[in-house]
Amino acid sequence: MAPMTDVFHALADPTRRDLFDRLFLNGGLTLSELAEGAPMSRQGVAKHIAILEAANLVTTEWEGRNKRHFLNPVPLTGIVHRWVGKFEDARLDALAEFKSRLETPPDKKETKCHG
Repeated sequence: MAPMTDVFHALADPTRRDLFDRLFLNGGLTLSELAEGAPMSRQGVAKHIAILEAANLVTTEWEGRNKRHFLNPVPLTGIVHRWVGKFEDARLDALAEFKSRLETPPDKKETKCHG
């Protein structure tokens, strides 16, 4: 899959979004810590984490015998720039135009002829 497709696929599942959110709140969790309170086995959590890792949304770091998992928000930046950014740019342009119209004195505004 393409990198952006991997990110959408990884975040399409609510369980993976929950794991992603947990790593946002408490980075550096081990697989056992991530599995605590999860509605699935440790192996199930490991499969979900593997998908997040494949999408580059989770990075790992070994600390002795413990593998710690950290959130990697960088792939989300591409999505924000491609999908959210272009809509935000249009909205900001509309606001700038609106502000300009409000600040233009009435005698300077163009009048349209209806005739």
